[in-house]
Amino acid sequence: MFGLMNENPSFPSISVVIPTLDRRYTLPRTLDSVLNQTLPPDEIIVVDNGSTDGTSSMLKTKYPDVICIQEAKLGVSAARNKGILFATSVWIALLDSDDTWHPSKLEEQLKANRNNPGHRLIHTDEHWYKRGKRVNQLMKHKKRGGYIFKDCLQLCCISPSSALIEKSLFQNIGQFDEDLPVCEDYDLWLRVSAQEPILYVDQPLTIKYGGHEDQLSKKYWGMDRFRIKSLEKILLEGHLNEVYKMAAQKILISKLKILINGAIKRNNQAVIEEYSGKLENWEKTINQNNRFQG
Repeated sequence: MFGLMNENPSFPSISVVIPTLDRRYTLPRTLDSVLNQTLPPDEIIVVDNGSTDGTSSMLKTKYPDVICIQEAKLGVSAARNKGILFATSVWIALLDSDDTWHPSKLEEQLKANRNNPGHRLIHTDEHWYKRGKRVNQLMKHKKRGGYIFKDCLQLCCISPSSALIEKSLFQNIGQFDEDLPVCEDYDLWLRVSAQEPILYVDQPLTIKYGGHEDQLSKKYWGMDRFRIKSLEKILLEGHLNEVYKMAAQKILISKLKILINGAIKRNNQAVIEEYSGKLENWEKTINQNNRFQG
């Protein structure tokens, strides 16, 4: 399809999936970084999540070989999921429509997997920019590889734009949770890291741009509400080993207490009541399990 299609038979095929909503002003930069890869993908899929800024017409004019899927405004998870289902390659490379890649990003990831076979999710280090200025990551954002479930409990420790995922993994683990308007990536990484190791490429091959007014993290207050939902879900599914279960329970209780304390400071009675009930139920469940095991 593409003039720069991967013609190296030693590497498996790659589909790039890019969800977008009214990002006509950043999408060309994103697409150009994909087209400039030393290992070009086999297909680029942009899922337009209801844009009204002329995104689709821009794509037809400037990027006619890019597959553009139009859909109703159903959210980033639904957009990614649609692109993943449509993709025909062995590997899926996720990329947000305001981020970019270093030219060797895809090639370095597949080389790393060739040298360390058996992984189905490969992510990279990142450079961050906010309002045009480079910013340093905090230690809590440091990326890691291996069995990183415990690292994934506190916050999202893999950026979607850095992730290269074997399509079979979605068939085994499931796709993004479309009921989560944010933290859908946190939810997926929990499910993946609970079952298998993650490969990390310690090179800043992903460039993330923040500070936009349309970022989802600015739209929703109390992001830990959604992480709590994911933690509850994975605990209730009952598939975690005992070590992971205890670690998840500890973080869940901590996040519930922090959220409740914040609601008390703001005198938000509805939140206090809802999450105090959750805290009481989970503490009771954990204590009962501990007594049973004891």
